Amino acid sequence: MTINDEKVKELIEKANKPAKLSPTYHKFYGGKLQTMPKCAVRGIHDFDIWYTPGVAEPCKLINKDPDKSFEYTNRWNFVAVVSDGSRVLGLGNIGPEAGLPVMEGKAILFKYLGGVDAFPLVVKPKDPDEMLRFLECIEPTFGGINLEDIEKPKCFYILEEARKRLNIPVWHDDQQGTATVILAGLINALKIVGKKMDEVKIVLLGVGAANTKAAEVLMLAGAKPENMLLVDSKGILSANRRDIIEREKNPWKWKLAKMTNPDLIEGGVDKALEGADVLIAASKPGPDTVKKEWISKMADDAIVFVTANPIPEIWPWDAKDAGARIVATGRADFPNQINNSLGFPGIFRGVLDVRAKTVTDEMCVAAAKALAEYAEEKGIHEEYIIPTMDDWEAYPREAVAAALQSIKQGVARIKPSKQELWERAVSIISDARRSLQLLMENNIIKNPPPEEEVLSTYKP
Repeated sequence: MTINDEKVKELIEKANKPAKLSPTYHKFYGGKLQTMPKCAVRGIHDFDIWYTPGVAEPCKLINKDPDKSFEYTNRWNFVAVVSDGSRVLGLGNIGPEAGLPVMEGKAILFKYLGGVDAFPLVVKPKDPDEMLRFLECIEPTFGGINLEDIEKPKCFYILEEARKRLNIPVWHDDQQGTATVILAGLINALKIVGKKMDEVKIVLLGVGAANTKAAEVLMLAGAKPENMLLVDSKGILSANRRDIIEREKNPWKWKLAKMTNPDLIEGGVDKALEGADVLIAASKPGPDTVKKEWISKMADDAIVFVTANPIPEIWPWDAKDAGARIVATGRADFPNQINNSLGFPGIFRGVLDVRAKTVTDEMCVAAAKALAEYAEEKGIHEEYIIPTMDDWEAYPREAVAAALQSIKQGVARIKPSKQELWERAVSIISDARRSLQLLMENNIIKNPPPEEEVLSTYKP
């Protein structure tokens, strides 16, 4: 499969279009979030109930049993989206204020796709222990915490410690969210090519937050560590790579170095890909980060996930021309988008609906299997291995899977039935989407300026 230069130019222009529209649209709305009452206010006297003096009674009940806060307040549906802006996708360390638009966007996705009331909280502390203390301080308000865009290896430590210290789900989307969606896509890709998870050779290019957790979740789902090679900027990880622990002070990376590559293979990604069945790249944008000649060294019916944005590590048509059978990217304008937004809204819906005390990697696996099953029921093929964000019914499926896994692992505060969980998730998610539509139809949320008008006046 080949493509001409004009088509490449058109694709790049299409990829750049949202960036040209975004500043004007953000300024038009003055941000993307607001708070609104969810209770009836029939007149001023209703505040005697919602505020003083009536509010004292639920306060007393919660004082006797703090878990009652999940019944008498919206805590059951509150999630904090917390970031220090130290590793914002595609932008790097831009700081908390500059990261706030990203966190607002995340909160919108939470609400629209999962019916979750999420709040962006960007913070100044850079020290991981200070951030952990911040998480402990805000715990009484929230039913869950989503960590976002925090640099490695700090993000690994914060997630690991927060899961120990807090009694609500703490999730790092760059780790667990990415891993969930990668697993979902790979489950179906392997079905199409007729290969098994515990037999395939998997190469992970890039050993940051995404692929570190992806490796762990893939192992939990059946991939064999001895069949895996991880490649960073210095080459293939192995127990001989003492620089990982000595220079980078990254025990999570060192752990994977010791678990994988038992033959102590040395070299770069070109060497690693020889005979590989699967490539999962979460590296720097391409299109030449991964070369066609490297893909051609892979096994027959190769599966290639190239997830860098805005340009994947190799163009999909080049990967297929080099022999790949199934290709996935991080972009919505190509088939098989590996998109975190397929994971976190549904999973949080599920763990919130059982008031879970934590979120585990096993829940990621359960959610990934639910996503894969949904796509399979619709009819998987080489260009549809995973649901799209338009497949909104996939989110309640994920929610139920994550909730049932929470109950199975003994971390759920309440234990609704599978049918109750399904009906609740469908109701909350559909209500969130319908509410937004009604606000737009009634011009309470106004339409932004026409795209053509904004693009015609755009200046870099």
